[in-house]
Order: sequence, then structure tokens, then C-alpha cells
Amino acid sequence: MTKRHYILATAGHVDHGKSALVKALTGIDPDRLPEEKSRGITIDLGFAHLELPDPREPERNKFVLGLVDVPGHEDFVKNMVAGVGSIDLALLVVAADDGWMPQTEEHLQILTYLGVSRAIVALTKIDLAKSAESAAVEAIRDRLTNSPFAEAPIVPTSVITGEGIEELKAALAGLLSKTPPPEDLGKPRLPVDRVFQLRGVGTIVTGTLSGGVLKRGQNIAIQPNGQPARIRSLQTHNHEVEESGPGTRTALNLPDVSSHGESGGSGIERGQVVTLPEFHGPSEALDVVVFKSSRVAGSESGAGRPIKSSVRVQIHHGSGHFAGKLLFLDANQIGPGESAVGQIRAEAPVFAFAGDRLIVRDWSERWTLGGGIILDPDATGKNFKSPEHRRFLQTRAAAPDSAAGFVASQLEFSRVIGRNGFLAKSRFSQKQIAEASAAAVAAGSANVLGEWIIDGSWWKQILQTAIERIDLEHTTKPQRLGLELNDLRSELLPRLLEPQLFEHVQSQLTKNGFVQSGTVIRRSSHRAALPAQLQAAGAKVRSALHAKPFDPPSKKELAPDLAAQQALKFLIETGEAIEIGDGIVLLAESVFKMAETVRATLRQRGRATASELRQAVGASRRIIIPFLEKLDRDGVTRREGDVRVLRQK
Repeated sequence: MTKRHYILATAGHVDHGKSALVKALTGIDPDRLPEEKSRGITIDLGFAHLELPDPREPERNKFVLGLVDVPGHEDFVKNMVAGVGSIDLALLVVAADDGWMPQTEEHLQILTYLGVSRAIVALTKIDLAKSAESAAVEAIRDRLTNSPFAEAPIVPTSVITGEGIEELKAALAGLLSKTPPPEDLGKPRLPVDRVFQLRGVGTIVTGTLSGGVLKRGQNIAIQPNGQPARIRSLQTHNHEVEESGPGTRTALNLPDVSSHGESGGSGIERGQVVTLPEFHGPSEALDVVVFKSSRVAGSESGAGRPIKSSVRVQIHHGSGHFAGKLLFLDANQIGPGESAVGQIRAEAPVFAFAGDRLIVRDWSERWTLGGGIILDPDATGKNFKSPEHRRFLQTRAAAPDSAAGFVASQLEFSRVIGRNGFLAKSRFSQKQIAEASAAAVAAGSANVLGEWIIDGSWWKQILQTAIERIDLEHTTKPQRLGLELNDLRSELLPRLLEPQLFEHVQSQLTKNGFVQSGTVIRRSSHRAALPAQLQAAGAKVRSALHAKPFDPPSKKELAPDLAAQQALKFLIETGEAIEIGDGIVLLAESVFKMAETVRATLRQRGRATASELRQAVGASRRIIIPFLEKLDRDGVTRREGDVRVLRQK
């Protein structure tokens, strides 16, 4: 039997029968607090679970639903938001005798802001308004217009008579059969929504696991304080398991951690996140795009008022909430149906991922003002409104749910990004990021160079800068073979961002019409030439070397003045002449001929003295001794006492 796990949360106005409906569906009463029992309303989150057969293959597949029951009273909206941050679908509950109420609308908007796109509507208490059932369904359908749930199934139910309960289960199974299972991104996060102690066991934390798998014995980190811990054991729906995956209600036994306030320590509490240590730490600033529903237009409640820049707000994220200041990049405020890019500067560290959704409520926690998507979870107030940062945020805000958009914006902003660990704190898997990066490379907007992904247009500018610098060297110093690599490196490093990229500059150049010769790089078409003012001196030096090819004048005699010295240096640098020893320079062709004569002589005789080789070559002792020493260094000959022999290869 294959089981697919999902999370469903209730939503709706107070006293519309959410908890009673959950009990009717599952047999589990989600209200667990004495105050909830005495007051008859849900105050905090409640939990249950339900298994449903897959209507396509009921004998082979099951859907396992973790149900989160949320409070409907306006005083407990923050608890409601804590329960719906990581759900796959919603059960929107509307009582037939009351109809659509203020908290019904607020809960619908919260679900929309959080990106929930699948829902079923349960029309409860139909036994109290049977004659008005059709009108009630029509009224709900009208209210759902211009929402993600406009086509959601509406199922009339009664927990008193049992009417519609099986139909509701069937509708849930039908919707789940069309719902992709929660993704395993390799990035598990469990926002903690409940913490308690068990005698002899220790601290237990529960939450809705998303993004990846947690395993027994695994080392984890509790964010935002970064406290390390180890998972002793896991449970899912009251069953011990070795591991738990995304889309499951999960309980963790963390023996190394205390609950908040226990033993005077900070401990763990609702709103914190259990995750893996490699996802780094929290931030105190989040770049976001904030939007406000058009459904509040004309509303007489505070929900309809604009969201102003630089205002202090309450931000709900995951299972927690925090205070912060919201600043917009360009707008002074946004009204119904509008959005703006901005930054939240939190009053305490926040652990979040790029792509996460959040809720913006007013400071007094009376009204839900809007929603948002995190664009950068590790933002900084520095240069927030700079042109570069503005372009980065606008590019990212244009496609906040797209891995391709995030890769493009990061490349445009950072120019250079590491292939490993890039966008680690995001709602994208490494596979999605790799595919988006590969698509950017295929489209020509990016390059892959070793461990780096490079912005394509920026890299072209870098290479063009290098080419222009080499060409400048050829133009201003034509007598030189090319540009010293160290000089090119010094010019490019301030722009390269990563020093290792210089090797890739060299590689790209040598594949595209440039040649590296020792410590110099040049165009392959470049031929060093003496400038006009040195050509006469060069001709004179060449003439002197040609006149006595095997016994030329000394270096000092060859170049008695500055012009001749510069000309001789040029001949040596270009390889036309070779300095074989201190003060001794020969033409390269003379060195070649002398070496061939030495080889031929030693092949014939086997061995020869310096004097015998001098006579064979026709050179003076002043020349032959440093010349033979050069052949020794070059591995052509080997000295054995007073004689030379050819070195065996």
C-alpha cells in the first residue's frame, strides 16, 4: 500500500463548526485545552489525522491527511496563521445559518496571501437551514468569485445528522488525487507549533514538516538561535518512525533541549524552526514584495486601509510572528489590489528562506493588512535603494516563485555565484537551481566556469577589457612580445570578484586567438617590431652579429648607447638573439648551427674536449666555454671530466 502525505487546515468564522467537523471526519476531538472545552470555542491549534483511499486505485494507494484545526475568533488570528503556513489544501467552513462572516473573509485572504490554491468548502449546520441550502451555496459561490477558490467544491454537511460527511471525504479524496505530493527539496524545516514535556522522555516538539526529510539520530539546528540538538526519535500520527517526510505532522523527541523557560534557559518554543545546520543562520532584514488584496476595497474595517511605508507592523511567518518596520523601495503606501517591493527590518533575528510567504498585520494585531513573499532572506539595510539593488529586487519580484527568476536576478546582481550552495536558503531544490542555471547557460545569458556560474554579459565585458589591454600593449610597445600576465592580473583582479577566475580569463583568451608564451600573453597574429626610432640601431646590431656569427663582439661593444641597448634587448626578448652567458649574445640561427656541429662531432668521436669542439665550431674560447655550459644546462651534452659526451635521451 502506497501512502501519500498531505496537510489540511480548517478556516472560517468562530462557532461555524470547524472542530465538530474535524471530529466527525476523524473521530478525534481537536480541542484539547480545558478553556476550549468550557468556552466552546477553539483557542489554539488542534490536530487530527485521516486516511482516505485514492479513488483511482483504492486498493493500492491511500492519502494520509494531517488535519490542523485553527481558531476562528478574531482574537486568535495569530494562532490561526501559525497553523496554515505549510498546508497543501484548506477546508473552508461556512455555517448555513450564519453565512459568510468577517472571519470567513479574513481567513480566505490569509490563505490567498500564503499561496494556498486548493480548497473545499464545507457548508455546515445544514440541519438548521435545510430550506435555504441552495441559496446558501449560491451565496458562498458568489463570495468566492475573484479568489483562488472560485471553483472549489461546496459540500453541505451536518455533524448532527451525519449528512454530507461521506460526501466531504469523497470530495477531499478527489481533490487530493489531483494534488501533487509535497516536494522533497532536500531542505527540511519544521516550524514548531507545540512544545511539551513527557516524564522520562524529555522535550517533544511538533510541527508540519516541509521541504525534506528528518531522521532518527540526525543532528539538527534550532533557529533562529542556532542551538544544536539531536533527534532521539520521531512520531507521525502517534506511530514511531525512522524518518518523516514533507507533508506530515511530525513530533520530535529532542532530549538535549528544554522547553521555553524551563530551568531558567531560553529553550525552544512555538515560532522557532527545526532544520539542518548547513542552512546558516538568521537575518534581521528581509527583502520582500508586499501585496494587498483587492477584495478589501471599500471595506469599512481596518483591513481596507493602505499599508504605509516606514510603519511598524506584525509579521507572521511559519508558526511564529515578530515585530518589524516595513519600508517600501519606491512607494509611500499601497492600497487594495496594489503591490510594492520593500524591506522588513525585524526587531529580532528571523530564520527564513527565499520564496517563503508571510502575513502583514497591523501593530495592534487587529487587522490583516496584506501578504508578502521573501525575495532575499539575508538582506541588509546598506545600499537598499542603490540602482543595482533596485534592479535585483525588481527582477526577482517579477517571478518570485521561479527558480529561473531567482538565478537570473542573482547573476545580474552578484555577477559570480558558486555552483555549490547557491540559493541554499530558498524554496528551490538543488536540481531546480541546476536546471535553471543550465537553461541560462544554454540561452547564452550565463557561463559555467569550473565551480562558478558567471553572468554572460559581465563575463564578455571582462574578456573585452583583457583584449583591449593586450591590444594597447601591442600598439604602444610593439617591440615587446606581449603583455606580462602579472600586469593583466593586477588590472583585472579588482573587477573579477573571485581571484581564481583569472585562470579562466587566460583559458578563454588562448582558445580565441591569443597565445601565452612563458609569462607573456599576446595575439597570435602579433609580431614584435622595433619602433621607427630604434630601427637603425637594430640594423647595426644585427649586422655586427651576422659579421662574426660564431665569435661576435661583446654585449658592451654591440650596444654602446641607449638606442643600441634597447634594440639588443628587443632581439633577445623576441628570440632573434640569445644571451648564452654574461655579456655574450649570439643570433639564434648561429646558436642552432653551433649546436648541430657539436652534436655531429660527438656522434662521430663519442667524446671531445672543449678545445676540440672549439676547433670544430670555429669559435674562440671566450665563446665556446659558456656555449658548452648552456648545452649542458639544456640537456644536450654532459661533461665528464675534461670531455663532453652527448646526453642519452
